[in-house]
Amino acid sequence: MNSRFTPTLLLTTSLALAGCRATPPSHFETNVAYFTKHHITVGGKKDVNPLKASAKNIAAGQDLFTSYCSVCHGNDGQNTGVPFAKELSPPVPLLTSPEVQQYTDGQLHSIIKNGIYPSGMPASDGDFANDEMWQMVLYIRHLPKAGTLGNPTFYSTSAK
Repeated sequence: MNSRFTPTLLLTTSLALAGCRATPPSHFETNVAYFTKHHITVGGKKDVNPLKASAKNIAAGQDLFTSYCSVCHGNDGQNTGVPFAKELSPPVPLLTSPEVQQYTDGQLHSIIKNGIYPSGMPASDGDFANDEMWQMVLYIRHLPKAGTLGNPTFYSTSAK
């Protein structure tokens, strides 16, 4: 190879790569990610919630959710008041979306417990008792209308 050709090739390749930019995933990529999460990587598919969907359990789940999950998902699970929810890659999902609601209760429990790597969804194993995680699942199944619970308090405080 010509020694003058090598620097030119490197410069051209570098400039071409510098023009590359991240783009949203294609429909195919989205479907592959959905299938992989729902059928391969997220466990607990056949686990059944041992708690009944009583008003008391749903309210307890809401309190737990608000204390831990609202930072990213908003108080209502629909990202209300979360300034960065759409800016992340992947964006923080709306918990009312079909993608999330089509998980089984056991899978939602597994996601709360183990997180989803590398999505940014952290594991909370050790932060909550097993029944508390099941209560959060109940709350996720009974989320209120978007915006009805206001913004998480830590985003509502104004700088002084």
